[in-house]
Amino acid sequence: MNKVDYLRISLIDRCNFRCQYCMPEGAELEYIWQQQLLTHAEILNLLKEVFIPLGFTRFRLTGGEPLLRPGVVDLVGDIAALPETEDLAMTTNGFLLASLAQDLYDAGLRRINISLDSLDPETFDKIIRNRGRSRWERTWEGIQAAYQVGFDPLKLNVVVIPGVNDSEVLDLAALTIDRQWHVRFIEFMPIGNMQLFDDCAARTQRGRAWIPSSELREWIGDRWGLISTVPEKSEVRGNGPADVFQIPGAKGTIGFISQMSECFCDRCNRMRLSADGWLRPCLLNETGQIDLKTGLRQGVDTAELRERVSQLLRIKPEINYKQRDSGTTGSYGRTMSQIGG
Repeated sequence: MNKVDYLRISLIDRCNFRCQYCMPEGAELEYIWQQQLLTHAEILNLLKEVFIPLGFTRFRLTGGEPLLRPGVVDLVGDIAALPETEDLAMTTNGFLLASLAQDLYDAGLRRINISLDSLDPETFDKIIRNRGRSRWERTWEGIQAAYQVGFDPLKLNVVVIPGVNDSEVLDLAALTIDRQWHVRFIEFMPIGNMQLFDDCAARTQRGRAWIPSSELREWIGDRWGLISTVPEKSEVRGNGPADVFQIPGAKGTIGFISQMSECFCDRCNRMRLSADGWLRPCLLNETGQIDLKTGLRQGVDTAELRERVSQLLRIKPEINYKQRDSGTTGSYGRTMSQIGG
């Protein structure tokens, strides 16, 4: 079993995009009221009194869209300043990043992942369900700003949806050739928008909604060749499950996150803290989740909360997506944006 020392912290469940794979079409989501969100002080208290004593040293800030969180730069600075913080990263859609990149970097953020599911503005807007002025250019400006500021590594997350953006895989992979950018292709997962997942499965010849990473590797390898990198020797830091490759001579790398075709539950090293204080051991299985916010606000001693988390850590290996085959999958009633990805 891997050491679990990586905590993904959702700062807010709201997002300024409505990506197809995150939210069902026409869904009216019940967003968390501001007073229900974990406060700045509560997040720091949980880190210092519960998670860090249990060995957590690596943190990623997510959403919704984390840059919508008031005071996000100050929170980044406070987490980065904790002596035990070994790594602090953020996942964002990049739309608000151009004006915040320098402040985030100065506050101590060094690694960033930006969602970029298409290089074509029309396809991009279709995926995020934008019906007004295209949002692609501002997102691209955010990526450029992050690169110029010095975020390293700068990773681009691509959810590959059959019939929507799979024709752009080679173009997206090519971004790594001349730039020190690191593209991560993610298999489409059955959460957030089951209708889209089912529709994709119905219209593909093989009856599945995702394209296996092995096929994507073949496409890229046939075009340029592809070299597997050795994780411990790679200069690209990361806490995730990506299998990393490189086009020969390229400045960046290409990663594949293959939860559907090459389940990596046995390598999982993470827990997820939602914006309203629920701790979850698995993205696709909410069995065993703990409500830490209510405990904090009811005055439960942090030592008791720490023990509850410790107990969940002990049973975490038995709570995973692979259990779908045994009928003990549990439930995940929230969308991807509400969980924090």
